[in-house]
Amino acid sequence: MASRLGKGSGRAVLEVLFVMLFTAFLTSVSFAAKTDSRLDMLEEALKKQQKQIEEQQKLIEQLRKEVANRQQAPATVNAGEKTEPHPADAGKGSGEALKIQGAVSDFFKNLKNPALTFVLNSFYYGSSLNERSLKSRGITGFSSTGLDQRKGFNIDEFSVAAFAPVDDYFDLFGVVSFKEEGSSIEEAYFNTRALPANLRLKGGKFKSQFSVHNEMHPHEWDFTDTALVYKGFMGKDGIMEKGAQLTWRPALPLKPFFGIELLQGENATIFQQDSTGGPHAFTAFAKFTQPLGQHSSLYFGPYVINGRTATDSVADGTFFQGNSTLSGFETIYEWKPSENRGLTVQGEYMWRKQQGDLQDVAAGTTDRLLRSQDGIYIQSLYQIGKWRVGARYDRLNLLTDTYRLAGVQQNFDNPCPWRLTGALEFNPSEFARFRFQYSYDRSGGGSPAYGGGTRTNNEFYLQMILAIGAHLEPKGQRD
Repeated sequence: MASRLGKGSGRAVLEVLFVMLFTAFLTSVSFAAKTDSRLDMLEEALKKQQKQIEEQQKLIEQLRKEVANRQQAPATVNAGEKTEPHPADAGKGSGEALKIQGAVSDFFKNLKNPALTFVLNSFYYGSSLNERSLKSRGITGFSSTGLDQRKGFNIDEFSVAAFAPVDDYFDLFGVVSFKEEGSSIEEAYFNTRALPANLRLKGGKFKSQFSVHNEMHPHEWDFTDTALVYKGFMGKDGIMEKGAQLTWRPALPLKPFFGIELLQGENATIFQQDSTGGPHAFTAFAKFTQPLGQHSSLYFGPYVINGRTATDSVADGTFFQGNSTLSGFETIYEWKPSENRGLTVQGEYMWRKQQGDLQDVAAGTTDRLLRSQDGIYIQSLYQIGKWRVGARYDRLNLLTDTYRLAGVQQNFDNPCPWRLTGALEFNPSEFARFRFQYSYDRSGGGSPAYGGGTRTNNEFYLQMILAIGAHLEPKGQRD
């Protein structure tokens, strides 16, 4: 076993060095951190709306003064003699009144009509595997949850997002997703606007901000599907929970952003589905931004996730109860000299430690399970004009692959799941995206507990994303 681990670790180190050299070559052109963020966009919208409200309040005050002045004006100069308004003054007063009345009407109309976004995410899927194999194909040693992917035409979701300020103290944001099998609330939360010291409180259901990728919705991803580390450690949807979040943006060098989250813990892979015992999961994260010249910057930071686990996704026919801790670090470089040209390199490393009791449902036996596993993804995207080309490398069991059941290390036919992906995009506007993506996937198969069959899946997507309405969901929440 030590020999196998030694060889595996050596090969992993060589692969990491190769990927780092490749990344260094790409990033030597220079990079930049993506500057758009959901928070910044929403705050910009709030500033514009606040300015409009202030202007309308001034007009309202002007109208009140005009009404008060008219009420105080004498009806006659002397007994029996009326004061007639000058024709020019009469026309001027009428126009001012109409202008103020229209502004007041627009003000209340804005309050009653929040900004809305409608997004259609659809794709055509093809694979070298049959649908039965796709449905049961998990990630060897990590998760038995299959791809459950249908060949041919698919509608991933039709989502509706809404945002509006509640008052001077709260904002409200929500996303409802409509799928063929039903609808669900993806996000529905409030943000505070007036806490001191750059503090912000969020509450409701939201996508955790422990990483940039996790807080994105599927139609915002740089690739059609999620990274293997996300699928293996927390499921394809990532961590999207009911709970509360407190963040702090102190005015310090590197523009730090700190946050903690208390979550219900209903994620079916890392926590426990339909959790009813109260919140039992938490996250903590710290993010930093460093400009690198005029057109480049670097975004980076660590995070940790912890919670109780009760899941049937460890392997087919099993049920696990215990505790899970997931630690990670993300880095994003971006070079953006203009709106029509840019290079982004993004990477993320995760390490999961999990221990508890694994029950074999059919046999009725229970054994102690210890899993210490890790993974990484590195991706790069280059934009020129309306086109963008990208590549992504996923690898699991990079530096550690402990899967110890009843004190015995388990060896799988596919000990080092990995995948290589390429994508080509055409973006005719900010509201439309067409993408072709191909993946050579060696993450599943082999063991019957993870779908069995061949290890290789040659798959492709033809994806179309169309959006109408306000731009409410920019990528990431970074400075």
